[in-house]
Amino acid sequence: MDTVAQAAPAVAERTSPLLRVENLSREFGGVLAIQDLSFTLPKGRIVSIIGPNGAGKTTLFNLITGVYTPTYGRILFDGRDISGLPPFKLAARGMSRTFQNLQIFFNMSALENVMVGRHLHLDRGVLAALFRLPRLVRKDKEARELAAELMREVGLSKYIDAQASAMPYGALKRLEIARALAAEPKMLLLDEPAAGLNGTESREIDELIKRIAARGITVVLVEHDMKMVMGISDHILALNYGRKLAEGTPAEVSANPDVIAAYLGSMA
Repeated sequence: MDTVAQAAPAVAERTSPLLRVENLSREFGGVLAIQDLSFTLPKGRIVSIIGPNGAGKTTLFNLITGVYTPTYGRILFDGRDISGLPPFKLAARGMSRTFQNLQIFFNMSALENVMVGRHLHLDRGVLAALFRLPRLVRKDKEARELAAELMREVGLSKYIDAQASAMPYGALKRLEIARALAAEPKMLLLDEPAAGLNGTESREIDELIKRIAARGITVVLVEHDMKMVMGISDHILALNYGRKLAEGTPAEVSANPDVIAAYLGSMA
């Protein structure tokens, strides 16, 4: 009896959704970009958000990550209401993001770019920095070693000693992912991770996303590459005009007539 009672919370923890969106709406100048949207995202899965241009995908990302504040509704992350919290507070709670347009510090090395993602886990005290206390030196060394390991993990071993400005576009995409992983997220949101990549680079991103999810990190992506979406997603949320059009497995969504009419067409 005691064993069952002790096991119940652990089971609930594994099965409870990591993200819950309830009746979410966002208005811009009288126009609803997101309209009464509700859904849940499980832990450790790959979820894609799809839809035609103007469907509200990026607006939804910005609401989840604190760039925008909801007009109505709420967002719960790991069981806590995060509606309207700023991005830095969400990062501290385990949410990391990349952007469609690269956000790289080109005046830094590749390794330093990844180390920026560790700032929440470093000693930021003024005295420790001023006097270079041993614990600060130790933490900095650990951050450098972890950054190098993350670069190897995302396939950037040969760029560990490189300047970010000398790296090709495809490598910079993976550098952003490494930086996001440095924050030790529970959820990683990727905004068009395959945009501008060739076929080989897209396949490398595919495999990287699968490895990240295998570590138990929930991966949410907005992506126009339907081959990638259908190949790696556990779950798909389709939007149109800010509303949920359909959701389910790739097979379910690709066969949905409303999705076909609105977005997939002959690609389904």
